[in-house]
This record gives sequence, C-alpha cells and structure tokens, in this order.
Amino acid sequence: MTDDAARSAGGTLGNYAYRESGGERSVSEVIKDIFGNVQEMVRGEFRLARAEMRIEVGHTVNSAKLLAIGGVLALFATAFALVTIMLGLALFMPAWAAGLVMTLLLGLPGAALLLKGKEQIKMPVPQRTIDNVRENVEWMKSQTRS
Repeated sequence: MTDDAARSAGGTLGNYAYRESGGERSVSEVIKDIFGNVQEMVRGEFRLARAEMRIEVGHTVNSAKLLAIGGVLALFATAFALVTIMLGLALFMPAWAAGLVMTLLLGLPGAALLLKGKEQIKMPVPQRTIDNVRENVEWMKSQTRS
C-alpha cells in the first residue's frame, strides 16, 4: 500500500501516522500518535465486527426459519403416522392408506427441510475482524520495534 493510499484509507489514522514534520518529534507527540492510532483501529474493528455480525445473523435467521418449517411439517407427519396406525389397526380397511399417504407427503419434505437447515446453521464468526485484529497487532509490534 502506498503512503497516499494509506492516508486516504480511512478515518483519522492517516493523520496520526503521516504527520508532515520537518524534524524530530517529542516523546509526548509519539505517544499521542500511538494512542490515536490504536483508538482509531479499535473503532474501525468495532464497526467491521458490527457489520459482519449483522450479515452472519441474517444467515442464521434464514437457517432457523428452515428448521422451524421442517419441524412443523415433521410434527404433522407424526400426527398422521399415529392416525394411520390407528386406522390400520382398527379397521384393516383402505382408510389407513389415505393416512399413510399424508404421512409420506408431509414427512419427506419435512425431513428434507430439517436436514437442509441443520447443514446451514452455524454460529456467526466475524472472521474478517479477527484477521484485521491480527494484522493490527503485527503492525503495532513492528511500530514499537523501529
């Protein structure tokens, strides 16, 4: 990244990191710049984490919807399975076949939705924020060495 790109990259970080001064800076100026850089980096990481969590929560909500729909369909399938068994045992007539058909019609899509929702659901992890924090720590280490 060039100095111009870094200066315009975001926030006030460029103002702290690229102060145009002709000579030596005092220790208090250097410490002020370091605290300013750290403060701006922390703010940026919070903004990134907030945006990233919003996206991840949206994905989790969609998966939860699939689980809920699948659960309801599976519940109805269970009810029809019980009715089917009851009609089959009580009558030994074709009425149980209708109950069995309803069980299959509701149970198969319900099972498919439950499996799909289970595959998609995961805990949201702000991976870009974690990566940025690691980069910032490395940058701070390099700044303290020089």
